Amino acid sequence: MEDSFSLFGLFAVAFLAATILPAQSEAALVGLLVLGEQSPFTLVIVATTGNVLGSVTNWLLGGWIEHYRGRRWFPVSERALESAKNWYRRWGRWSLLLSWAPLGGDAITVAAGVLREPFWSFVLLVTIAKGVRYIVLAAITLKVF
Repeated sequence: MEDSFSLFGLFAVAFLAATILPAQSEAALVGLLVLGEQSPFTLVIVATTGNVLGSVTNWLLGGWIEHYRGRRWFPVSERALESAKNWYRRWGRWSLLLSWAPLGGDAITVAAGVLREPFWSFVLLVTIAKGVRYIVLAAITLKVF
């Protein structure tokens, strides 16, 4: 039962970390890897799945967010959204490979929704980016390199 709670916690933190809410999925993953109570493969899959679904939430929000742009409660600053959109226009869907980045990664996923990136390519590229990040982090933590 405890394993289920820690996996759910990792999923939740990874999901939140992919949204505009502050969370540290890397710390949670490393902590669970160090404890050694679950399979590293399972932990990486759970973290990747939560993080990708959080990014899908950003993509969905981006699809309708323009309607509320400029309002005081708007979650992304005008400048950050324009910067992300310009970046996305310049580099296209390949910029989604930077969606793992702590600074700007979330904005890129929102911009992809605003600019109507097809869902299939969005999910594929974001899964690659976020999955590779967690695999590298797990390999470093477990001293595989």
